[in-house]
Amino acid sequence: MPAQVGAVKVITVSSSSILNIGDVYSMCPESSAKTYAGGGSFNTGDGIRIKLADSNTYVYDKDHIDQPVD
Repeated sequence: MPAQVGAVKVITVSSSSILNIGDVYSMCPESSAKTYAGGGSFNTGDGIRIKLADSNTYVYDKDHIDQPVD
């Protein structure tokens, strides 16, 4: 059954969102990202002490594919 949509005013749509007006069967947004982080990067909490004398983060990826997004 067709949708009846009244007046719509769209101010902004962010880059990670979907806007649909009317009938839709399926909406499947996809996103992918690669994050490089060294030792101790994602620690959270109070009173954390981290000592990393010579920490290196290697970002070279010879095949350029980690996990494909279908």
